Amino acid sequence: MAKNLLYTNGVIAAREKYLLKDKIFKLCDLGAEEALRVVSESGFGKGAEAASVYEYEKLVSADEAAIDAFIREYAPSRAEAAYLLSARDFHNAKAAVKARFLNLSTENMLAPAGLIPVGVIVDCVNSGEYAPLGKVLSEAVKEASALFSEESEATASGAEIGIIFEKALYRHLHETCARNGLLKKLLTTKADMTNILTALRSGEEEYAAKCYLSGGKLTEKQLASLFNEDPEKAIKAFEGTPYYDFVKKCITDKAAGLPLTTAERICESYETEYFTAKKYELQKNQPFLYYVFRRRAENSNVRILFVCLLAGMKDSEIKRRLRAIQ
Repeated sequence: MAKNLLYTNGVIAAREKYLLKDKIFKLCDLGAEEALRVVSESGFGKGAEAASVYEYEKLVSADEAAIDAFIREYAPSRAEAAYLLSARDFHNAKAAVKARFLNLSTENMLAPAGLIPVGVIVDCVNSGEYAPLGKVLSEAVKEASALFSEESEATASGAEIGIIFEKALYRHLHETCARNGLLKKLLTTKADMTNILTALRSGEEEYAAKCYLSGGKLTEKQLASLFNEDPEKAIKAFEGTPYYDFVKKCITDKAAGLPLTTAERICESYETEYFTAKKYELQKNQPFLYYVFRRRAENSNVRILFVCLLAGMKDSEIKRRLRAIQ
């Protein structure tokens, strides 16, 4: 699957001119209809048409599909493709399991295809023939399906199923990206940040331990310190780690009764911020990854922009919710 990186970087250079970049912040000062016109004329969601601002999601979906197509065509290797698209497969398998055992429709539950066609995933879950799903995803489907046996049906919950598939996703990615040092670093940091958030959201240390993702560098002992009733001691436990400021922000907000939305946004934006800080030093597969993460962040920003504009929110409040893209 190896691709010519020089050619790929040339394609990226040609397409970067269509990125909204910081123009997204100027759109916060416009009315929704005017913002839609500017976004459309900039080439966002190319090929899709929104008859009114209430159909902005058509542009977002078209842009998302274009990003997926770019990944499939230009991913430097299987590792990058898996890192960027495998989450869809695990989400769709989770949705298919819920639909099968809870007698639900998969409509509005399934995400666009990842690396495995959606129909294949649904058929495998319904038939019990899991081989096409691969080892880790097959194991996750079997484990989640077992929750609905006669003995455990009463206790099966959406949260339990979600934990099974999220943990399995990280196992799969660590195996798939094992030889890619950069992707391993990104996965490690994302796992650690997610585990910190899990601990702080959990009421019980024992429950949190069952939810922790594999592949992070933080030990369960370090994560257990987050349950210390003294906020200062909890923060101090992370001195000397890359997560000191992150933990301090989380615990300070929690102590003030604030939601952990800022910390969640930091975690979600980690990849983009990582490459932005090194944007003049990018080599090999890094320009490809940086471009994809910027496109995805921009896609999220456009959705946030129109949700907020249609809700009548002030421009200052909308800007606080957007992610900076360079």
